[in-house]
Amino acid sequence: MYKTPDLHSPLDSGATARVREPSMRRFADADEMISALEPSYPIYCLRPHVLADNARRFVDGFPGRVMYAVKCNPHPAVLHHLFEAGIEHFDTASLPEIAQVREAHPRAEAYFMHPVKSRAALLSAAKVYDVRHYVIDHADELTKILEAVERRDIAVLVRLSTPGGNALFELSDKFGAAPAEAVELLRAVHEAGLETGLAFHVGSQCGEPAAWSTALDIAAQVIGAAGVPIGYLDVGGGFPAAYSNHDVPPLEDFFAIIRERLATMPIGPDCIVMCEPGRALVADAMSLVVQIQLRKGDALYINDGIFHSMSEPAAAGVQLPARLIRPGGGVAPGMVEFTIFGPTCDSTDLLPHKVALPADAGEGDWIEFGQIGAYSNSMATRFNGFSSDTFVTVNSPPFRPVLRN
Repeated sequence: MYKTPDLHSPLDSGATARVREPSMRRFADADEMISALEPSYPIYCLRPHVLADNARRFVDGFPGRVMYAVKCNPHPAVLHHLFEAGIEHFDTASLPEIAQVREAHPRAEAYFMHPVKSRAALLSAAKVYDVRHYVIDHADELTKILEAVERRDIAVLVRLSTPGGNALFELSDKFGAAPAEAVELLRAVHEAGLETGLAFHVGSQCGEPAAWSTALDIAAQVIGAAGVPIGYLDVGGGFPAAYSNHDVPPLEDFFAIIRERLATMPIGPDCIVMCEPGRALVADAMSLVVQIQLRKGDALYINDGIFHSMSEPAAAGVQLPARLIRPGGGVAPGMVEFTIFGPTCDSTDLLPHKVALPADAGEGDWIEFGQIGAYSNSMATRFNGFSSDTFVTVNSPPFRPVLRN
């Protein structure tokens, strides 16, 4: 029998209603930061006003509850500014993510959205951090929850496998129950006396609003076949950012098709509809400043790379906008397409696409890469002893690409 240890919640002592903003140096833009610091190490430039604007766009436009996917960028300042802008629900995948959210923002709610969880993590999530929402995609995971979590005032959402729609990462390859299995899981959750919900995810960086329509059609069939009350319907994340090589429709197109399909779903008026965006909230809210350490012909060696902040360009092929910064000095006319190598001794540490910069770019110059807010610092390693962990805030507009027509 699985025994419950005596756990004490750090939230039991109470907490203030408002959490102080994490302290970081502030600059007008990356140019001012470079003039002040002359950094020889990579620096993330966070734009809190962009986070706030993106959060309001979701809160005002999405027809339901908005959860932020913490895995996308877990920096405390990111969570703080999203919370202050009205996002008080967080999609968490691990106990450390749950702890970070609940201890920094006691009024926020953490949802344990990973379909596979350890019993110890389930126990601590429920007893220490008061987590009341969980996701499963297999009957054994429901058994695990029933045995590890003593309380029964919880909701369990069944993760449904759905076809992708031009997404960079097809998440249903790893998670999600087939429709027939999802029907049985919904019934099992209901029979266990737990609040029942259904969830799906069309894939990361999904550029087709129709993918949500298809997924909601399948969800409607599953809900109808299960014949149980549905308290939650989570339409997942996947809302895209517009990269220079991946133009996408405006977010409002995605919201509109979700709203249209919800009107025909077999759910009651009390069903809570949710989404869990990550990339669309944070991608353009942060840029990265790196320094060129060496030029070899048309190759530049910089102090960050794919093992640190730039795994997304390598894994997903997204192209980041870039510009050269040389305070107090002019640059030569003309542009060159440079190969960009990272700092490690691994030969695979290079960007998969060339970067256009002024022809005289060289050692000591800085490069600002835009749209680095998603899956950068959250996925960085310390391979070869290199790391990127310095943050500042800047007030300049988001550094976005000029999209191709």
